[in-house]
Amino acid sequence: MQESNNMEDKFDLSAIEKTFTSYKKGTMFDGVVVMKRDDGVIFNIGGKNDAFIDKEDFDDYESVKIGDRFKVMIVSRNNEEGMIEVSKRKADELVKANQNASKLKLGSTFSFVVTNSSKDGLHSKMGEYSIFIPAQEVGGHTQDHRKLEGKQFDATVTEIDKDNKSIVGSIKLLQQQIQQTNENLFWSSIFPNKIVSGKVKKILPYGAFIDVGGVDCFVHISNISHSRLEKVEDALHEGQEVTAKVIELDRENKKVALSIKALEKSPKKKAIEELVVGNTYNGKVVKILKFGAIIKLDNGASGLLHISNATTDNQKQIYEIVKLDDEVQVQVLDKNEDEERVSFSLAKKEEE
Repeated sequence: MQESNNMEDKFDLSAIEKTFTSYKKGTMFDGVVVMKRDDGVIFNIGGKNDAFIDKEDFDDYESVKIGDRFKVMIVSRNNEEGMIEVSKRKADELVKANQNASKLKLGSTFSFVVTNSSKDGLHSKMGEYSIFIPAQEVGGHTQDHRKLEGKQFDATVTEIDKDNKSIVGSIKLLQQQIQQTNENLFWSSIFPNKIVSGKVKKILPYGAFIDVGGVDCFVHISNISHSRLEKVEDALHEGQEVTAKVIELDRENKKVALSIKALEKSPKKKAIEELVVGNTYNGKVVKILKFGAIIKLDNGASGLLHISNATTDNQKQIYEIVKLDDEVQVQVLDKNEDEERVSFSLAKKEEE
């Protein structure tokens, strides 16, 4: 019986089981490099317990030497050689993640990748810390949380328990904070005639909303193009990047009106730019006024033929000199491209 007791003491099954289970995947150990091979190092993790680290696990394998001490994590209890396989890189990542998590406090911003989900919300890990985003705090993303798995998000800490290593966060709250910051920045820097860039957010029958720095601005269909549009979609589509000019600003009601066409030369301005002062051009009388006539040239430019530039006879009326739809030749006396104005003198009235 005595011999049997000695055998039980020698082969303590509970101790053996405890030792075996301690080498489960994910367990961390401190240790030392005891041998360096071409394919990796033999790493002692305590007593007679050696493990293997593949050379690819190191950023600079050449600098690794016998006697180096660091933390490792078990990745396999039995590799091809029957040895425990450990990783320094994974241990470093866990230590860093734990350090980052321990620095967090209420209101801190953090990034995470969704590892799994449920109807209650999103789940993840940061080192040994568990992360949970309640469903109502996920924000404006799909209600099918499974589609969010594997994706990275930013959130703000709403609860943290460092004793139990758990973090509760909110994507929605962070988005609201960012939105408010963007709006404050927008309203502090916006002014009439400012040139802004944004993205078409929503198209309506009479115009479109443009997202400029997180603030919805509006461009009316009449301010999209110099050409007449039948519908907004003829010029814009959702998601399109546009540049526009601020033409109206109502800070009290937080409204901004934009013009895209204000940054483009109108066909009329382009036509006026082509004209040379002093040159003679063919045109047509398109409107009769009390003091003169509006002449439209063949290139599309139009301007005023004042009666004083049509005749030297002060007694004559303009309708006695030119009539509606008359073909005439006029000389450019002056032009103002910015104001889109041209003044003509009558060169001669063409023969009928």
